[in-house]
Amino acid sequence: MTESASQAEIVCAHVFISGIVQGVGYRFAVLDQASRLGVQGWVRNCRDRRVEALFEGNPEAVKALIRWCHNGPPAARVSDVTFTYEVPKGIEGFEIRR
Repeated sequence: MTESASQAEIVCAHVFISGIVQGVGYRFAVLDQASRLGVQGWVRNCRDRRVEALFEGNPEAVKALIRWCHNGPPAARVSDVTFTYEVPKGIEGFEIRR
C-alpha cells in the first residue's frame, strides 16, 4: 500500500453533540470508545453546553464512533449530533481537551 493510498483511507469528522452531555462522563466515554475503535482526535466541552470532538481514522471506525455519539454513556441524554467532514490533519492519539 502506498502512502497516498493510506491517506485516502483516512477521514476526519468535526462533531458537535447536544443535549445533557456535560457532567455525565461523556468525554471520558468518547475517549474509551475512540480507543476501542482506533480513532484519533480529541473531545472537549463547549461553553454552550455541547460537546465538540474531532475524529480521525478509517471511515468505518469514524462512522461507528459518530453512531455511538447518538446515545453516549448511560447518563447522557443526546438530543442532536451534527458533523462535517474536513481534510484529515494527521492527528496521533486521542485526548480530552479542556
